[in-house]
Amino acid sequence: MDPKQEIKRRRTFAIISHPDAGKTTLTEKLLLYGGAIHLAGTVKARKSSKHAVSDWMEIEKQRGISVTSSVLQFDYQGYRVNILDTPGHQDFSEDTYRTLMAADSAVMLIDAAKGVEPQTKKLFWVCHRRHLPIFTFVNKLDRYGRNPFDLMDELEKVLGIRAYPIDWPVGIDGHYKGVYNRLDKTVELFEEDGSHGAKKLKSTTGSLDDAAIKELLGAELYENLCNDIELLDMAGDDFSMEKVNAGELTPMFFGSAMTNFGVRSFLERFLELSPCPQSRLTREGDLIEPQEQNFSAFVFKIQANMNPAHRDRISFLRIVSGIFTKGMTVEHAASGKPVKLAQPQQFMAQERVSVEEAYPGDIIGVFDPGIFSIGDTLRESGQKFFFEDFPVFPPEIFAKVQPKDSLKRKQFEKGIIQLSQEGAIQVFKQKDLGVESYIVGVVGELQLEVLEYRLKAEYNTQLLSQRLPYTLARWVYGAEKIKELKGLDNGLLVYDKASRPVVLVNNQWALNWLTERNEGLQFEPVPTEAEKI
Repeated sequence: MDPKQEIKRRRTFAIISHPDAGKTTLTEKLLLYGGAIHLAGTVKARKSSKHAVSDWMEIEKQRGISVTSSVLQFDYQGYRVNILDTPGHQDFSEDTYRTLMAADSAVMLIDAAKGVEPQTKKLFWVCHRRHLPIFTFVNKLDRYGRNPFDLMDELEKVLGIRAYPIDWPVGIDGHYKGVYNRLDKTVELFEEDGSHGAKKLKSTTGSLDDAAIKELLGAELYENLCNDIELLDMAGDDFSMEKVNAGELTPMFFGSAMTNFGVRSFLERFLELSPCPQSRLTREGDLIEPQEQNFSAFVFKIQANMNPAHRDRISFLRIVSGIFTKGMTVEHAASGKPVKLAQPQQFMAQERVSVEEAYPGDIIGVFDPGIFSIGDTLRESGQKFFFEDFPVFPPEIFAKVQPKDSLKRKQFEKGIIQLSQEGAIQVFKQKDLGVESYIVGVVGELQLEVLEYRLKAEYNTQLLSQRLPYTLARWVYGAEKIKELKGLDNGLLVYDKASRPVVLVNNQWALNWLTERNEGLQFEPVPTEAEKI
């Protein structure tokens, strides 16, 4: 196969949204239209035991939410599609942010009734800072929602980005019949069916001049559509891929993931317009281009126990350059040691397919014996670069944890360590207490709930948890001064997994108190490479 052609046909993107905007449902419908599945189940199906394909973890099926990123691949009309389905819940923002490091573009999903919501804003700015082209899909057109022109206006006012509607809804609010494609100048009208989105939606396509289209629309809807098109053409922006790639313009689509309305036309146009695999920045300030011959990749996700029967641990790699071949040996940059990439797989949620070859833009999972960490660089021997560091979030909720049954401490420690390596939690230790005491830090409450659930389900150990009153964690720098730390009466000194000292305090006032009384010490919100203590 021609490597240049293989790179050109790949699309790797993440879907971002506020919780309950329909992100997992849209992901599943893209799989349906891509031919990867033949019948869609929904997260909230009342009369069925089916669950979204991308929600493979048992707690996700029980709660009807995504709490971990899924990696899904399929082929469609000559494209190799890599979808990164991310958690919508804000308590799992870290997982979403890390996943965005592996994406070349993002689909921003917006609820037609609610518009731009808080979590959407946060994730938009992460994408914007990473210079990811953003495509907007306005969802839930099967319900009453906001006026499409109002939603366009909100994108500009709230997010500061202009919108170019490529598909425009045809019909009356809550009773849309189809979409008008402004680039093709065609109308696609959808037939109603009784499958409730489980099957592909049949449609009729034609131009505005077609008598059949005019008849299906009726005089009033036809006139309304013509007026909307005229207004968009007169007052709206011109379409420019240069502006899209610069993050100044977002192509906008309308539809309903639940009923499949507009999904196929969105998928096809998105694949046509979205970027192929892009270069990646190194710590040294260089760019690694996809066309380079030397293989390189980075770890953006680690997941233990995807297969409970085998208790495996999979590291997900984003291939940046070169060609991956099964069984190849690469250099693990952090240790400088050679590593054989064993049991390479690609995923359809839990379904696994062995990989013989993979190209830049592809996501593969490899067996991890416990040597990889999130953000690790993999490269061919002789290379001397590291990919840019991943963002680290300071935890805001802390709890002292221990096994309920002391005889199961070994399983407990294994679970705590593995889940921290996944990035699901941050783990700190207190020293000089005899038996090591573990303190976990998380960004959101739900992470503690998932921790307790997974320890029980995957490691057969129950958790005793004692919430601590701290809300701030600060890494301490200044090795010669650390033993003289003053003013920690209402705080706690702990150590992270790299044995770096961290202080936990109640609030900003307590942190200011510490800073004033410890000249020569620096208190940083995230660990830095400035000084390894």
